[in-house]
Amino acid sequence: MYPYLFEIGPVTVASFGLMVATGFLVAMHILGRELKSSGIAEPTEVAGLVINTALIGGLLGSKGYFLFIEVNEPLFSEQWFELLSLKNLGYGLTWYGGFIVATTAVLWRIKRKQLPVLVIADCAVIALAIGYAIGRIGCQLAGDGDYGVPTDLPWGMAYPNGTVPTLEKVHPAPVYETLSHLFIFVLLKALSKITWIPGQLVAVYFVLAGVARFGVEIIRLNPRVVFGLSEAQIISVLLIIVGLIWGIMLFSQPKDNAIRVRAR
Repeated sequence: MYPYLFEIGPVTVASFGLMVATGFLVAMHILGRELKSSGIAEPTEVAGLVINTALIGGLLGSKGYFLFIEVNEPLFSEQWFELLSLKNLGYGLTWYGGFIVATTAVLWRIKRKQLPVLVIADCAVIALAIGYAIGRIGCQLAGDGDYGVPTDLPWGMAYPNGTVPTLEKVHPAPVYETLSHLFIFVLLKALSKITWIPGQLVAVYFVLAGVARFGVEIIRLNPRVVFGLSEAQIISVLLIIVGLIWGIMLFSQPKDNAIRVRAR
């Protein structure tokens, strides 16, 4: 594993940070293209608004959840500041904390700009899928403890030089997440070419992302909190339920209500 790639003077470039930055840049590019295809005015500016808001909200939400909920240390203790240092910036990020805060912040800014929320949201989940897939490569390179339980399968991996090292072969969970979200990205791209009611791609993404995360949590090391489920699995179930209900409501509408045809 390669937690740190190289140094530029006093700055050490971490693999996790580099891949997260790459994921956001690729997501911004994809989002700009999707917005343009959907007829959104000034797609590059809107893409920048969405991605930058999601970046800030995601980092604050994921790190904040970890610090306030999962770290059993006094407020603003020495460990707090250690976890907030640049060296540990990628450690202790919880996806559901980041997802909730980033989504809320993005929706708020879109509504303030009086932009079509659901049309932009459909475009955003396509970009989110590919950005997440790339970001998880950073977890794999860093060996930051996101791996799974021990396994004797041929693709099991050890992380002797990881941020959270292990000599035992385990499930490479970040690889599974990268592959699952690449699949989600390809599927959403294919569905986006169909005459579509705004909001349907979001419903599909909620279901697929929830299933993917629930599945990978089966082999992850995260503690179980209720009914043998981890926190991430509980939130995944809620995400799936919301996606199914929302999708059924939208898909049950008459076909004449399919008001958006994406230009290609």
